[in-house]
Amino acid sequence: RDLRPDLPAALLAPAGGALRRELKLSGLIAKPDGSIVRGQITFADTIAALESASSGGDDYILPGFVDLQVNGSHGIDVMNASGDAIANLSRHLAREGATAWMPTAVTAPIEKIAQVHESVASAFENSQRDSSADASAILGMHLEGPFISPHRLGAHPALNLEPRGDAFERVFAMRALRLITLAPELPGAVDAIRRLIARGVVVSIGHTNATLDEANAGIDVGARMFTHLFNAMRPLSHRDPGVIAAALAESPAIPAIIPDGVHLHPAMLRLAFNARGKDGLILVTDKVALAGISNTEKIVGRARATIRDGAARLDDGTLAGSVISMLDGVRIMVEKAGFSLGDAAVMAATNPANLVGANDRGRIEVGARADLILLSPALELKSVFIGGRELK
Repeated sequence: RDLRPDLPAALLAPAGGALRRELKLSGLIAKPDGSIVRGQITFADTIAALESASSGGDDYILPGFVDLQVNGSHGIDVMNASGDAIANLSRHLAREGATAWMPTAVTAPIEKIAQVHESVASAFENSQRDSSADASAILGMHLEGPFISPHRLGAHPALNLEPRGDAFERVFAMRALRLITLAPELPGAVDAIRRLIARGVVVSIGHTNATLDEANAGIDVGARMFTHLFNAMRPLSHRDPGVIAAALAESPAIPAIIPDGVHLHPAMLRLAFNARGKDGLILVTDKVALAGISNTEKIVGRARATIRDGAARLDDGTLAGSVISMLDGVRIMVEKAGFSLGDAAVMAATNPANLVGANDRGRIEVGARADLILLSPALELKSVFIGGRELK
Protein backbone atom coordinates (compact mmCIF):
# COMPACT_ATOMS: atom_id res chain seq x y z
CA ARG A 1 0.00 0.00 0.00
CA ASP A 2 1.25 3.47 -0.88
CA LEU A 3 -1.16 6.19 0.27
CA ARG A 4 0.09 9.74 0.68
CA PRO A 5 -0.71 13.36 -0.24
CA ASP A 6 0.52 14.28 -3.69
CA LEU A 7 2.04 17.62 -2.67
CA PRO A 8 2.69 19.12 -6.13
CA ALA A 9 -0.80 18.26 -7.36
CA ALA A 10 -3.51 20.89 -7.66
CA LEU A 11 -6.00 21.03 -4.80
CA LEU A 12 -9.48 19.87 -5.70
CA ALA A 13 -12.76 21.42 -4.52
CA PRO A 14 -15.63 18.91 -4.21
CA ALA A 15 -19.31 19.84 -4.19
CA GLY A 16 -19.23 20.78 -0.50
CA GLY A 17 -16.60 23.43 -1.19
CA ALA A 18 -13.85 21.96 1.01
CA LEU A 19 -10.46 21.59 -0.65
CA ARG A 20 -9.38 18.01 -1.26
CA ARG A 21 -5.82 16.92 -1.89
CA GLU A 22 -5.13 14.11 -4.32
CA LEU A 23 -4.01 10.77 -2.90
CA LYS A 24 -2.15 7.86 -4.44
CA LEU A 25 -2.77 4.17 -3.92
CA SER A 26 -0.50 1.47 -5.37
CA GLY A 27 -1.04 -2.25 -5.75
CA LEU A 28 -2.74 -4.85 -7.95
CA ILE A 29 -5.67 -3.07 -9.60
CA ALA A 30 -8.85 -4.87 -10.71
CA LYS A 31 -9.98 -3.32 -14.00
CA PRO A 32 -13.46 -3.34 -15.59
CA ASP A 33 -12.43 -5.98 -18.14
CA GLY A 34 -11.60 -8.47 -15.35
CA SER A 35 -7.84 -8.11 -15.66
CA ILE A 36 -5.61 -7.29 -12.70
CA VAL A 37 -2.61 -5.08 -13.33
CA ARG A 38 0.06 -3.63 -11.11
CA GLY A 39 -0.24 0.12 -10.98
CA GLN A 40 -1.00 3.32 -9.15
CA ILE A 41 -4.27 5.23 -8.77
CA THR A 42 -4.36 8.98 -8.21
CA PHE A 43 -7.67 10.14 -6.81
CA ALA A 44 -9.66 12.61 -4.76
CA ASP A 45 -13.46 12.44 -5.09
CA THR A 46 -12.98 10.74 -8.45
CA ILE A 47 -10.14 8.84 -10.07
CA ALA A 48 -7.81 11.35 -11.71
CA ALA A 49 -5.16 9.04 -13.16
CA LEU A 50 -4.20 5.39 -13.60
CA GLU A 51 -0.58 4.49 -14.21
CA SER A 52 1.05 1.12 -14.72
CA ALA A 53 3.96 0.15 -12.51
CA SER A 54 6.59 -2.57 -12.61
CA SER A 55 6.83 -2.79 -8.84
CA GLY A 56 4.79 -1.97 -5.75
CA GLY A 57 2.74 -3.62 -3.05
CA ASP A 58 0.88 -6.89 -3.34
CA ASP A 59 -2.41 -5.62 -1.95
CA TYR A 60 -5.42 -5.73 -4.26
CA ILE A 61 -7.37 -2.59 -5.14
CA LEU A 62 -10.97 -3.35 -6.15
CA PRO A 63 -13.94 -1.14 -6.95
CA GLY A 64 -16.42 -0.87 -4.09
CA PHE A 65 -19.07 -3.58 -4.28
CA VAL A 66 -22.66 -2.81 -5.34
CA ASP A 67 -25.26 -5.06 -3.68
CA LEU A 68 -28.71 -4.93 -5.28
CA GLN A 69 -30.46 -7.25 -2.81
CA VAL A 70 -30.13 -6.61 0.90
CA ASN A 71 -33.08 -7.53 3.10
CA GLY A 72 -31.18 -6.62 6.25
CA SER A 73 -28.00 -7.11 8.23
CA HIS A 74 -26.50 -6.47 11.68
CA GLY A 75 -29.87 -6.97 13.34
CA ILE A 76 -31.63 -4.44 11.10
CA ASP A 77 -34.53 -5.75 8.98
CA VAL A 78 -35.50 -3.48 6.08
CA MET A 79 -39.16 -4.50 6.52
CA ASN A 80 -39.24 -3.08 10.03
CA ALA A 81 -36.59 -0.36 9.91
CA SER A 82 -36.92 3.39 10.19
CA GLY A 83 -35.09 5.68 7.81
CA ASP A 84 -32.45 6.23 10.49
CA ALA A 85 -32.00 2.47 10.94
CA ILE A 86 -31.56 2.00 7.20
CA ALA A 87 -28.93 4.77 7.24
CA ASN A 88 -27.21 2.92 10.09
CA LEU A 89 -27.25 -0.24 8.02
CA SER A 90 -25.53 1.74 5.25
CA ARG A 91 -22.68 2.44 7.65
CA HIS A 92 -22.32 -1.26 8.49
CA LEU A 93 -22.30 -2.29 4.83
CA ALA A 94 -19.65 0.28 3.97
CA ARG A 95 -17.31 -1.32 6.47
CA GLU A 96 -17.75 -4.64 4.68
CA GLY A 97 -16.72 -3.17 1.31
CA ALA A 98 -20.20 -2.61 -0.17
CA THR A 99 -20.09 1.06 -1.15
CA ALA A 100 -23.57 1.14 -2.74
CA TRP A 101 -26.69 -0.96 -2.14
CA MET A 102 -30.43 -1.36 -2.49
CA PRO A 103 -32.65 -1.93 0.56
CA THR A 104 -34.94 -4.76 -0.45
CA ALA A 105 -38.58 -5.06 0.61
CA VAL A 106 -40.41 -8.35 0.26
CA THR A 107 -43.96 -9.58 -0.18
CA ALA A 108 -46.38 -8.03 2.32
CA PRO A 109 -49.73 -6.24 2.27
CA ILE A 110 -49.53 -3.13 0.09
CA GLU A 111 -50.04 -0.90 3.13
CA LYS A 112 -46.96 -2.43 4.77
CA ILE A 113 -44.91 -2.11 1.57
CA ALA A 114 -45.92 1.57 1.40
CA GLN A 115 -44.63 2.08 4.96
CA VAL A 116 -41.35 0.37 4.15
CA HIS A 117 -41.03 2.47 1.02
CA GLU A 118 -41.34 5.70 2.99
CA SER A 119 -38.50 4.63 5.29
CA VAL A 120 -36.33 3.61 2.34
CA ALA A 121 -37.20 6.80 0.43
CA SER A 122 -36.21 8.94 3.40
CA ALA A 123 -32.85 7.18 3.71
CA PHE A 124 -32.37 7.24 -0.08
CA GLU A 125 -33.00 10.97 -0.36
CA ASN A 126 -30.71 11.71 2.58
CA SER A 127 -28.04 9.51 1.00
CA GLN A 128 -28.25 11.49 -2.24
CA ARG A 129 -27.75 14.74 -0.34
CA ASP A 130 -24.89 13.48 1.84
CA SER A 131 -21.73 12.34 0.03
CA SER A 132 -19.69 11.77 3.18
CA ALA A 133 -17.51 8.69 3.46
CA ASP A 134 -19.35 7.43 6.51
CA ALA A 135 -21.86 5.21 4.70
CA SER A 136 -22.65 3.29 1.55
CA ALA A 137 -24.80 5.06 -1.01
CA ILE A 138 -28.42 3.93 -1.28
CA LEU A 139 -29.42 3.48 -4.92
CA GLY A 140 -33.17 3.19 -4.36
CA MET A 141 -35.56 0.44 -3.29
CA HIS A 142 -35.65 -3.09 -4.65
CA LEU A 143 -39.15 -4.55 -4.26
CA GLU A 144 -39.16 -8.36 -4.34
CA GLY A 145 -42.87 -9.14 -4.56
CA PRO A 146 -45.83 -9.12 -4.10
CA PHE A 147 -46.22 -9.79 -7.84
CA ILE A 148 -44.71 -13.27 -7.67
CA SER A 149 -45.88 -16.82 -8.34
CA PRO A 150 -47.78 -18.57 -5.54
CA HIS A 151 -46.00 -21.73 -6.72
CA ARG A 152 -42.48 -20.31 -6.12
CA LEU A 153 -42.77 -18.44 -2.84
CA GLY A 154 -39.52 -19.49 -1.22
CA ALA A 155 -39.74 -17.83 2.21
CA HIS A 156 -42.34 -15.27 1.07
CA PRO A 157 -45.87 -15.32 2.51
CA ALA A 158 -48.85 -16.28 0.36
CA LEU A 159 -49.95 -12.66 -0.11
CA ASN A 160 -49.35 -12.56 -3.82
CA LEU A 161 -51.04 -10.18 -6.21
CA GLU A 162 -51.29 -9.71 -9.95
CA PRO A 163 -49.33 -6.74 -11.34
CA ARG A 164 -52.35 -4.72 -12.36
CA GLY A 165 -55.12 -2.70 -10.77
CA ASP A 166 -54.87 -0.55 -7.67
CA ALA A 167 -52.08 -2.56 -6.04
CA PHE A 168 -49.84 -2.14 -9.06
CA GLU A 169 -50.66 1.55 -9.42
CA ARG A 170 -49.64 2.15 -5.80
CA VAL A 171 -46.33 0.36 -6.33
CA PHE A 172 -45.77 2.10 -9.66
CA ALA A 173 -46.08 5.49 -7.94
CA MET A 174 -43.41 4.76 -5.29
CA ARG A 175 -40.79 7.42 -5.92
CA ALA A 176 -37.79 5.47 -4.59
CA LEU A 177 -38.57 2.28 -6.54
CA ARG A 178 -35.61 1.45 -8.80
CA LEU A 179 -35.72 -2.36 -9.11
CA ILE A 180 -38.61 -4.82 -8.88
CA THR A 181 -38.73 -8.61 -8.96
CA LEU A 182 -41.86 -10.11 -10.48
CA ALA A 183 -43.13 -13.21 -12.25
CA PRO A 184 -43.64 -12.55 -15.99
CA GLU A 185 -46.31 -15.25 -16.39
CA LEU A 186 -48.83 -13.47 -14.17
CA PRO A 187 -51.83 -11.77 -15.78
CA GLY A 188 -50.92 -8.20 -16.60
CA ALA A 189 -47.18 -8.74 -16.18
CA VAL A 190 -46.11 -7.93 -19.74
CA ASP A 191 -47.91 -4.58 -19.71
CA ALA A 192 -46.58 -3.90 -16.21
CA ILE A 193 -43.00 -4.53 -17.35
CA ARG A 194 -43.43 -2.13 -20.26
CA ARG A 195 -44.70 0.62 -17.97
CA LEU A 196 -42.04 0.07 -15.32
CA ILE A 197 -39.25 0.16 -17.88
CA ALA A 198 -40.64 3.39 -19.35
CA ARG A 199 -40.57 4.89 -15.85
CA GLY A 200 -36.92 3.93 -15.40
CA VAL A 201 -37.42 0.97 -13.06
CA VAL A 202 -35.29 -2.12 -13.70
CA VAL A 203 -37.42 -5.28 -13.85
CA SER A 204 -36.04 -8.61 -12.66
CA ILE A 205 -37.64 -12.00 -13.30
CA GLY A 206 -37.87 -14.04 -10.14
CA HIS A 207 -40.01 -16.13 -7.78
CA THR A 208 -41.50 -17.43 -11.00
CA ASN A 209 -43.02 -20.54 -12.50
CA ALA A 210 -42.55 -19.17 -16.02
CA THR A 211 -42.08 -21.35 -19.04
CA LEU A 212 -39.28 -20.55 -21.45
CA ASP A 213 -41.69 -18.62 -23.70
CA GLU A 214 -43.15 -16.66 -20.78
CA ALA A 215 -39.70 -15.72 -19.51
CA ASN A 216 -38.60 -14.64 -22.98
CA ALA A 217 -41.75 -12.55 -23.34
CA GLY A 218 -40.67 -10.65 -20.23
CA ILE A 219 -37.20 -10.12 -21.66
CA ASP A 220 -38.63 -9.00 -25.00
CA VAL A 221 -40.48 -6.10 -23.33
CA GLY A 222 -37.55 -5.02 -21.17
CA ALA A 223 -36.84 -7.26 -18.16
CA ARG A 224 -33.10 -7.05 -17.55
CA MET A 225 -32.29 -9.27 -14.54
CA PHE A 226 -33.11 -12.64 -12.98
CA THR A 227 -33.44 -12.72 -9.20
CA HIS A 228 -31.32 -15.37 -7.43
CA LEU A 229 -30.90 -17.77 -10.33
CA PHE A 230 -32.06 -21.37 -9.67
CA ASN A 231 -33.73 -20.39 -6.38
CA ALA A 232 -37.54 -19.98 -6.26
CA MET A 233 -37.78 -20.78 -9.98
CA ARG A 234 -39.37 -23.44 -12.14
CA PRO A 235 -36.72 -26.20 -12.29
CA LEU A 236 -34.68 -26.78 -15.42
CA SER A 237 -35.78 -29.84 -17.40
CA HIS A 238 -34.61 -31.18 -20.72
CA ARG A 239 -38.22 -31.33 -21.96
CA ASP A 240 -39.47 -28.23 -20.16
CA PRO A 241 -36.49 -25.85 -20.07
CA GLY A 242 -38.42 -23.06 -18.37
CA VAL A 243 -37.14 -19.77 -16.98
CA ILE A 244 -33.68 -21.10 -16.08
CA ALA A 245 -32.95 -21.88 -19.72
CA ALA A 246 -33.87 -18.27 -20.56
CA ALA A 247 -31.50 -17.06 -17.85
CA LEU A 248 -28.60 -19.19 -19.08
CA ALA A 249 -29.07 -18.20 -22.72
CA GLU A 250 -27.41 -15.11 -24.14
CA SER A 251 -29.78 -12.16 -23.70
CA PRO A 252 -29.91 -8.61 -22.33
CA ALA A 253 -31.17 -9.96 -18.97
CA ILE A 254 -28.45 -10.77 -16.45
CA PRO A 255 -28.87 -13.46 -13.78
CA ALA A 256 -28.10 -12.52 -10.20
CA ILE A 257 -26.59 -15.30 -8.09
CA ILE A 258 -26.13 -15.73 -4.35
CA PRO A 259 -22.50 -16.87 -3.87
CA ASP A 260 -22.74 -18.24 -0.32
CA GLY A 261 -22.07 -21.86 -1.26
CA VAL A 262 -25.52 -22.81 0.06
CA HIS A 263 -28.05 -21.27 -2.31
CA LEU A 264 -25.88 -22.53 -5.16
CA HIS A 265 -23.31 -25.32 -5.12
CA PRO A 266 -19.93 -24.13 -6.47
CA ALA A 267 -20.44 -26.43 -9.47
CA MET A 268 -23.61 -24.51 -10.32
CA LEU A 269 -21.76 -21.22 -9.98
CA ARG A 270 -19.30 -22.53 -12.57
CA LEU A 271 -22.15 -23.73 -14.79
CA ALA A 272 -23.74 -20.28 -14.76
CA PHE A 273 -20.37 -18.66 -15.48
CA ASN A 274 -19.67 -21.02 -18.37
CA ALA A 275 -23.04 -20.07 -19.86
CA ARG A 276 -22.96 -16.30 -19.32
CA GLY A 277 -19.36 -15.30 -18.61
CA LYS A 278 -18.13 -12.58 -16.27
CA ASP A 279 -20.11 -9.86 -18.05
CA GLY A 280 -23.36 -11.83 -17.79
CA LEU A 281 -23.67 -12.42 -14.03
CA ILE A 282 -24.30 -10.30 -10.95
CA LEU A 283 -23.45 -11.19 -7.38
CA VAL A 284 -25.98 -10.33 -4.67
CA THR A 285 -25.97 -11.31 -1.02
CA ASP A 286 -29.74 -11.52 -0.42
CA LYS A 287 -28.63 -11.14 3.19
CA VAL A 288 -31.04 -10.82 6.10
CA ALA A 289 -31.00 -9.23 9.54
CA LEU A 290 -29.23 -12.24 11.07
CA ALA A 291 -26.06 -11.44 9.11
CA GLY A 292 -23.30 -9.82 11.12
CA ILE A 293 -24.77 -10.49 14.59
CA SER A 294 -24.12 -13.10 17.23
CA ASN A 295 -27.77 -14.07 17.68
CA THR A 296 -28.74 -17.22 15.82
CA GLU A 297 -32.49 -16.57 15.73
CA LYS A 298 -34.52 -13.53 14.70
CA ILE A 299 -37.81 -12.51 13.17
CA VAL A 300 -36.87 -11.87 9.53
CA GLY A 301 -39.55 -9.90 7.73
CA ARG A 302 -42.45 -12.24 8.42
CA ALA A 303 -41.30 -15.36 10.19
CA ARG A 304 -38.74 -16.72 12.60
CA ALA A 305 -35.45 -17.58 10.93
CA THR A 306 -32.42 -19.36 12.32
CA ILE A 307 -28.87 -19.65 11.03
CA ARG A 308 -28.42 -23.30 10.15
CA ASP A 309 -25.97 -24.94 7.75
CA GLY A 310 -24.51 -21.65 6.57
CA ALA A 311 -27.69 -19.68 5.78
CA ALA A 312 -30.88 -18.30 7.30
CA ARG A 313 -33.71 -20.82 7.33
CA LEU A 314 -37.32 -20.93 8.45
CA ASP A 315 -38.41 -23.60 10.93
CA ASP A 316 -39.28 -25.99 8.09
CA GLY A 317 -35.79 -25.63 6.57
CA THR A 318 -36.79 -23.26 3.74
CA LEU A 319 -33.96 -20.92 2.84
CA ALA A 320 -34.78 -17.37 3.99
CA GLY A 321 -31.69 -15.54 2.75
CA SER A 322 -27.94 -15.51 3.25
CA VAL A 323 -25.74 -14.27 6.08
CA ILE A 324 -22.69 -13.35 4.00
CA SER A 325 -21.13 -10.03 3.08
CA MET A 326 -20.29 -9.23 -0.54
CA LEU A 327 -16.63 -9.78 0.30
CA ASP A 328 -17.50 -13.22 1.70
CA GLY A 329 -19.21 -13.97 -1.62
CA VAL A 330 -16.21 -12.82 -3.63
CA ARG A 331 -13.94 -15.02 -1.52
CA ILE A 332 -16.21 -18.02 -2.13
CA MET A 333 -16.18 -17.33 -5.87
CA VAL A 334 -12.37 -17.28 -5.83
CA GLU A 335 -11.51 -19.92 -3.24
CA LYS A 336 -14.30 -22.49 -3.69
CA ALA A 337 -15.55 -21.96 -7.24
CA GLY A 338 -12.18 -21.18 -8.82
CA PHE A 339 -12.88 -17.79 -10.40
CA SER A 340 -10.28 -15.08 -10.81
CA LEU A 341 -10.51 -12.16 -8.40
CA GLY A 342 -10.79 -9.78 -11.35
CA ASP A 343 -13.82 -11.60 -12.76
CA ALA A 344 -15.44 -11.76 -9.32
CA ALA A 345 -14.96 -8.00 -8.96
CA VAL A 346 -16.73 -7.40 -12.29
CA MET A 347 -19.70 -9.46 -11.09
CA ALA A 348 -19.78 -7.82 -7.64
CA ALA A 349 -19.28 -4.21 -8.69
CA THR A 350 -19.21 -3.32 -12.39
CA ASN A 351 -22.19 -5.35 -13.63
CA PRO A 352 -24.66 -4.38 -10.89
CA ALA A 353 -23.70 -0.72 -11.15
CA ASN A 354 -24.19 -0.78 -14.92
CA LEU A 355 -27.55 -2.54 -14.61
CA VAL A 356 -29.09 0.21 -12.49
CA GLY A 357 -27.46 3.06 -14.39
CA ALA A 358 -24.87 3.95 -11.73
CA ASN A 359 -22.21 4.09 -14.41
CA ASP A 360 -19.75 6.16 -12.38
CA ARG A 361 -19.52 3.42 -9.75
CA GLY A 362 -18.26 -0.14 -9.68
CA ARG A 363 -15.22 0.47 -11.87
CA ILE A 364 -11.65 1.66 -11.60
CA GLU A 365 -11.10 4.06 -14.47
CA VAL A 366 -10.39 7.74 -14.90
CA GLY A 367 -13.44 9.84 -14.06
CA ALA A 368 -15.19 7.19 -11.97
CA ARG A 369 -16.04 7.79 -8.33
CA ALA A 370 -13.19 6.85 -6.03
CA ASP A 371 -15.16 4.08 -4.31
CA LEU A 372 -12.31 1.68 -3.62
CA ILE A 373 -11.50 -1.22 -1.34
CA LEU A 374 -8.05 -2.45 -0.42
CA LEU A 375 -7.54 -6.18 0.22
CA SER A 376 -4.51 -8.04 1.48
CA PRO A 377 -3.06 -10.88 -0.62
CA ALA A 378 -5.18 -13.18 1.59
CA LEU A 379 -8.31 -11.16 0.60
CA GLU A 380 -8.67 -9.58 4.02
CA LEU A 381 -10.26 -6.13 4.04
CA LYS A 382 -7.74 -3.44 4.91
CA SER A 383 -9.33 -0.13 3.84
CA VAL A 384 -12.48 1.29 2.25
CA PHE A 385 -12.66 4.60 0.38
CA ILE A 386 -15.99 6.21 -0.51
CA GLY A 387 -15.77 9.19 -2.81
CA GLY A 388 -12.05 9.27 -2.08
CA ARG A 389 -12.47 9.48 1.69
CA GLU A 390 -11.14 6.63 3.80
CA LEU A 391 -13.49 5.12 6.35
CA LYS A 392 -12.27 5.36 9.91
